[in-house]
Amino acid sequence: MSDDDRANLLGGYLRARRALVSPEQAGIPAGAHRRVPGLRREELAMLAGISADYYLRLERGRDKNPSAQVLQSLARVLRLDELEQEYLLGLAAPHPTPRRRRKPEHVPARLHQLLASVQVPAFVEGRAFDVLASNQLAVALSPRLAPGRNRLRSLLLDPEEQAFQQDWARSLEGFVATFRRSIGDDVDNPRFVELVGELALSSERFRTLWARHDIRSLEGGTTTVNHPVVGELRLHRDKLPVDDLLLVLYYPDRGSESDEKLRVLASLARTASAPTSPIPTHDESPTRDESRTAEANSPLDRHNDR
Repeated sequence: MSDDDRANLLGGYLRARRALVSPEQAGIPAGAHRRVPGLRREELAMLAGISADYYLRLERGRDKNPSAQVLQSLARVLRLDELEQEYLLGLAAPHPTPRRRRKPEHVPARLHQLLASVQVPAFVEGRAFDVLASNQLAVALSPRLAPGRNRLRSLLLDPEEQAFQQDWARSLEGFVATFRRSIGDDVDNPRFVELVGELALSSERFRTLWARHDIRSLEGGTTTVNHPVVGELRLHRDKLPVDDLLLVLYYPDRGSESDEKLRVLASLARTASAPTSPIPTHDESPTRDESRTAEANSPLDRHNDR
């Protein structure tokens, strides 16, 4: 990325964060005739101890090398946390380390073996939330976790995923903020450009969140989902970096109601994928047609067909 592009990205970040700080938060009387959300440029400059003209040059991308002291003063007024401050300083780095050429995202064989061996929903995702590989139980948990799907696209545009996520709005905010941090200054990456363009055209909600420039780290946590077959599941989520990929695992508390439900889901998944047994010949056994009918009507098949 060129110095001009970096300066423009810095200016955009400063504008977005300035709009999110209210005068009351900054200790300034709001007044009755404010025309801008958040702080005015001159107010932010005054509180940060720099001239209004210099701050204007920063926002407009005309100053490419602000000092760390200036940026730290701005971060204080903008109420940036440690992660956001690190991001701000990274945008303004005058001599960034040359970006390592990234290889195409590829799941090594050992990860495929690991996915097949773990007894909880697990999958591998790339930097843009593309699902690259998953185990059977992950797909049983959500068909949107099948390889080839994109988790951010599903969360924004798939009504079934919105119903699946109990706290959809909060999840979406976290996904978008994590995605922006994943991009960083790699703004010319073709996959990122493609996905941001698609979502910006398709979703007003995405455009609003993207304009905020929120930044979050890739973390685990606990989530509650609404599964159409087994009902509500409370699951912990861990994200483990493997090379440039992430291994994601969902698991319940042992012995909990969610643990029992996940066992049921695993049993249904095994039944749905099991090969048809040889048909016994004694009179009381079901016919071939009856066996096929029973398989077609299983709850998991109905779920996966949705």
